[in-house]
Amino acid sequence: MSSLTSLMTPTSSSFNLDHPIPRLVFSETACRSVGLLNINATRRSSSYSQRGRIILSAATKPAKSPIEEEWKVKRQLLVEKKVRGVDANEALRLQKENNFVILDVRPIAEFKQAHPEGAINVQVYRLIKEWTAWDITRRIAFAFFGIFEGTEENPEFMQSVESQLNKDAKIIVACASGGRIKPTQNFPEGQQSRSLIAAYLLVLNGYENVYHLEGGLYSWFKQELPIDSIEEE
Repeated sequence: MSSLTSLMTPTSSSFNLDHPIPRLVFSETACRSVGLLNINATRRSSSYSQRGRIILSAATKPAKSPIEEEWKVKRQLLVEKKVRGVDANEALRLQKENNFVILDVRPIAEFKQAHPEGAINVQVYRLIKEWTAWDITRRIAFAFFGIFEGTEENPEFMQSVESQLNKDAKIIVACASGGRIKPTQNFPEGQQSRSLIAAYLLVLNGYENVYHLEGGLYSWFKQELPIDSIEEE
């Protein structure tokens, strides 16, 4: 009998770090062997091929959310709303002199290890929590790419932000890498990042004073600007 590992080897796959929601195509035999899905139900609700392959990610995938919008659409709104990038030193100056709040959207574990002094944390992605067929599929997909703590969109992101920051708050959104809105030779359409995804959600929901940290927190730490950490109890 084939092992679980060999059975669950996908026939095709794709993965995008900007949207960490992998998409895999498994054989029908694999699906039956581990009981991930009811095959009859899957045939009604997913893309099912006559050759016995099932696109599991289509079976119970939720409707498209704003966070999954194409980058060109996000970038267009960011430009229209005049969201601009600032480097680490400028971000520190704005925080100290102009009451800007640094919003760190990394996972909470990374925030606890080190973050800019005075920053607040609302993670734009969180660890996958549920065990629906769709969630199990994504867990397997992440594992296929060697990632054993897969993430998903944080559905409470805006609610958490709004509970801490008024719509007129001045915000600098930060993640690990930063991304960029302006085109460059290497990135003619800019470069998406978690901080820019978060900035997009903020302006989409009425926030008007939104900047993002170019170079990300990597540049902040590299320049040895003030940091804080949270000790585990």
